[in-house]
Amino acid sequence: MKKGRYIALMTAFIFIVMCVAAPWIPAQSAAAATKELILDEANLLSSQEIEDLNTLANKYSAERETDLIVITTNNEEQITDELFTENYYDEQAPGYDKPHGNAVILTLDMYNRTVYVGGFYKGEDYVTNSRADEITAQIAPYLSDGNYSQAFEKYLTMAYEYLGDKPLDEDSGTGSTYPVSNSGSNSGTGSGNYPSGGSNANPDNILFNTWFQLAVSVVIGGIVVGIMAYNSGGRVTVNRATYEDSGASSVVDRGDRYIRTTVTKTKIEKNNNNGGGGGGGGTTSGGHSHSGSSRSF
Repeated sequence: MKKGRYIALMTAFIFIVMCVAAPWIPAQSAAAATKELILDEANLLSSQEIEDLNTLANKYSAERETDLIVITTNNEEQITDELFTENYYDEQAPGYDKPHGNAVILTLDMYNRTVYVGGFYKGEDYVTNSRADEITAQIAPYLSDGNYSQAFEKYLTMAYEYLGDKPLDEDSGTGSTYPVSNSGSNSGTGSGNYPSGGSNANPDNILFNTWFQLAVSVVIGGIVVGIMAYNSGGRVTVNRATYEDSGASSVVDRGDRYIRTTVTKTKIEKNNNNGGGGGGGGTTSGGHSHSGSSRSF
């Protein structure tokens, strides 16, 4: 009997640990292979910068299950940066785990001296027009100074953080913007709408460490199984009311019972008309919807 009880408790413990740990461990798929995500067609970066940025882009892309891409071009066709981005998505079919999948693309157009950031599928949902506008606003000063590697690293970090923090409705007028850089005197005033405090996630935080997550899972599983073991010996169900004849009792008990508190919220409209980048989102000729922001530098 005791042996069977021990096996049951251990089975429950293992099951609980697996259930708690599973959502925290990033899924590994075919997308884990290193991809070429930094496409420097305009030859603005050194080979070392390309390698470092590509490593970072692959790391962030795997954790957010969205390809983070950088393209530099001399734009010989002399088309708009948005159209260039749309054509690239249609023709090259990027995506984290499938063609035409989740992606965020930065296109640096050296002919028109503009930068465009667009999000597709999950990228569109998380890197909204206002968030894309905030990204282009903050990297524009780096681009103007010719610090292309720093600009691309800033883009990758901001896109990574936004992809981990789903925004509220763009028309809700609530939420907070990404912290403005000290060097962003020319960065404009983008207005991302998303829950405050969530967009500053640190990818090196201990909460993202797999061993820490497993340790927490073991502790939670141990507590739950301990409670189960403590209560498995039976419970006392006899109390005062067991032998009380309520019909013959002359004691009258009266009291008040709290039921609920009702809170009513009223939405306060705000003027969300801010200056900054332009462009916005749209749909490619292949029928793929996307968000976006364009800015000159």
